[in-house]
Amino acid sequence: MTENDISYIIRGAIFNIYNTLGPGLFEIVYVAALIFELEKAGLKVLKEVPVPVYYGTEKLEIGFRMDLLIEDKVIIEVKSIENLAKVHHKQVLTYLKLTKLKLGILVNFNVDDIKLGIFRKVNGL
Repeated sequence: MTENDISYIIRGAIFNIYNTLGPGLFEIVYVAALIFELEKAGLKVLKEVPVPVYYGTEKLEIGFRMDLLIEDKVIIEVKSIENLAKVHHKQVLTYLKLTKLKLGILVNFNVDDIKLGIFRKVNGL
C-alpha cells in the first residue's frame, strides 16, 4: 500500500470522525477515534511513537513523540486548536526529515469546515 493509498483512508476517517463528533473536543479524543477508525480499516497504527534526535553522529538524550504513525509510512499530527501556526506545519516537515518518511498529515479538528483543517506535508514524495 502506497502513502497515497493510506492517505485516502486517513482522510475518509477524518471526515467520519468530524461528522460524528464535530469540532471543539480535546486532541486525545480525536486521536482515540482515529486509532479506532484506522485499525477498523485494517491499518497498522502506532501511537506516540518516539523519534530519536541526532546531532551530527551523536544521539541526543532527548527526542519527541509523533502522535500517530500509520503502516510505518505516514505520520499524523493531530491538533484541536483555534488557529494553526506556521510552526505546526514546520513541525510535521521536521518529523518527516528526521524519520526519512515521505508523507505527513496535519489535521486540526477545531474548524468550521474539516476540508480546511487537513494539510498534506511531503518529503520527496
